[in-house]
Amino acid sequence: MYGRSLQNDWRMKFLIIRFSSIGDIVLTTPVVRCLKKQYAMAEVHYLTKHSYRTIVEANPYIDKVHCLREHLEEVVEELVKENFDYIIDLHHNLRTLKVKRALGKQSFSFNKLNVPKWLYTALKWNRMPGVHIVDRYLDTLSYFGLKNDGAGLDYFLRESDRVPITDIPASHHAGYIGLVIGAAVNTKKYPLHRLQELCALLDHPVILLGGPEDAASGDLIAAQDPVKIYNACGRFSLGESADLVSRARLIITNDTGLMHIAAAFQRPVISLWGNTVPAFGMYPYYGKAFTGAEFLTKKTGEGPFDILETAGLSCRPCSKIGYKKCPRGHFRCMEQIEPSRVMEAIQLRVRGKS
Repeated sequence: MYGRSLQNDWRMKFLIIRFSSIGDIVLTTPVVRCLKKQYAMAEVHYLTKHSYRTIVEANPYIDKVHCLREHLEEVVEELVKENFDYIIDLHHNLRTLKVKRALGKQSFSFNKLNVPKWLYTALKWNRMPGVHIVDRYLDTLSYFGLKNDGAGLDYFLRESDRVPITDIPASHHAGYIGLVIGAAVNTKKYPLHRLQELCALLDHPVILLGGPEDAASGDLIAAQDPVKIYNACGRFSLGESADLVSRARLIITNDTGLMHIAAAFQRPVISLWGNTVPAFGMYPYYGKAFTGAEFLTKKTGEGPFDILETAGLSCRPCSKIGYKKCPRGHFRCMEQIEPSRVMEAIQLRVRGKS
């Protein structure tokens, strides 16, 4: 029995909080959409870090974006004036607690499952519920009877995000594979020498995607074949990189934000997993029939995404986030994903055998 039906209210004002990061914010978009579409009179505001505002500011389901800058007190003063009815805390940390206390409104907080995650990383006991984080985000609003519409993730491009076709090489105009080489931490990244081996095997145009911090690695990879491989790392904004993702024939990616953006655009994804594991509930999410954990064990090429990982390692997962370098020094979780194995998955996708 749900605590309240939104349809019985005239107008309610909601504040959704998710400060970071790219992928986590994209994964909250079904909450925003379902809330707005299932209760048309809801006024939905979103609070995030200023550096991530471009991810949500073009979202038509969000009425107003509030940005956290250096000092929390500045944005709190702004939020108090809004007089929200409900706070939906999808970040759930000390700073969001301060926001909720300052606003003094009824709030609902996301369960981060820190204890099961600790058990899994420290003791290798998997007590995770087998539910995608999107569904857990939606469960945070179960009080309102919100239901998953099955439409997957959203990412809305601004006009300024559109990359002119002339900004990428002519050799890539007919189509390309997007290869995401970046990630928030090194233990989520496919090693440089493995990326070089993979690109040597590929016979399709490739665009390397990542931030400015990945530009040097991208140059080393592209040096093998500057015609086939275009290094876009650091040359485009996040929104422009998202546009390039949306046009790609296929995305090969680490566990990172562009993986979720690719899923939002319904692009086929081959994801490479290092120290983190899909069982944490943050694998590519497409909605409809592809939401359940059973798709983690499907055959390569089935469904919209593939999971490539090194199974059976006693040290994995070593962290719910990651490290600058492998704690054991061997980095087998990524090193043992052979480029030939990645190529097999690519060929199934490119040849249309999915």
